[in-house]
Amino acid sequence: MTADLTNPVFQDEAKAREWLEASRWPNGPVCAHCKATAERVHRLVGVKDKKGRERQGLYQCNECHGQFTVMMGTLYERSHIPLHKWLLATHLMTSSKKGMSAHQLHRMLGVTYKTAWFMGHRIREGMTDTNPSPIGGSGKIIEADESFVGGKEGNKHRIKRKLKGRGYDGKDMVFSLVERGGKARSFHVQSVSVKELRPILMAHAHPGSALMTDEGHGLSMVDKEFARREMVRHSKGEYVRGDIHTNTVEGFFSIFKRGVMGTYHHVSAQHLKRYLAEFDFRYTNRASVGVNDAMRAEKALKGIEGKRLTYRRINEGRSHS
Repeated sequence: MTADLTNPVFQDEAKAREWLEASRWPNGPVCAHCKATAERVHRLVGVKDKKGRERQGLYQCNECHGQFTVMMGTLYERSHIPLHKWLLATHLMTSSKKGMSAHQLHRMLGVTYKTAWFMGHRIREGMTDTNPSPIGGSGKIIEADESFVGGKEGNKHRIKRKLKGRGYDGKDMVFSLVERGGKARSFHVQSVSVKELRPILMAHAHPGSALMTDEGHGLSMVDKEFARREMVRHSKGEYVRGDIHTNTVEGFFSIFKRGVMGTYHHVSAQHLKRYLAEFDFRYTNRASVGVNDAMRAEKALKGIEGKRLTYRRINEGRSHS
């Protein structure tokens, strides 16, 4: 799939279906019910739905006699949105460095805002790594830092303002691990205590890595868990000491915050993890590591396998992006 927006897979339903079939089934169709291979599957022609329209791309399995399409068993299952619009939306979201709002998708795809909002969350689900392995490794450096997401108190309605307390009261906290020259992994957390951060580090950071933070973390308890542990002291005006710094993770946060403020404007706590997965995905699969827009979109489309996400499940705590 090329990144050209005039590509037929973004304009024509049949071409989009052919492309997805070739991507999901490189050796021919596979039954979505019993996993029978192409030799035991045949295409059905002339089968119509309740409205009298022919069902395109329909197959039947000779083993279990089940019927299926290429969309079954994916995030697109039972979707009434044309497949070429799904592919275009995925390309737009994966190629936009700071994200793409539901309002923009609504205008570009010619669908309702509600539909565009739902499509965005399904695509983010496809970007989410469901079985992540630890990042880093021997000889590699991981930077860890936290940041806060939320509007300024002065911009809030007076009844929602916090007149006392710290500047980040009322905001959501994000903790990110960024491997230099590699992947990003972000989490919505409630605090930066050792109790909360240590399990994240142990599960997602390879112990053979060098771990670098600023002094704002209560991570002294993990000093012996990594091959090397370094700290930069911002409070004393120190930002770089040799290869010791947290500039990489801070650069990641700057992209994320520009996306939140400039594109989405508001991200609810309920869905923050989905937006973090989106920015992690694009950062991990960025141009500087050899991934172009087309490759990034294809990788996101690989993530639709074996996932289901219903409107009811994501509508609670709805975000106004």
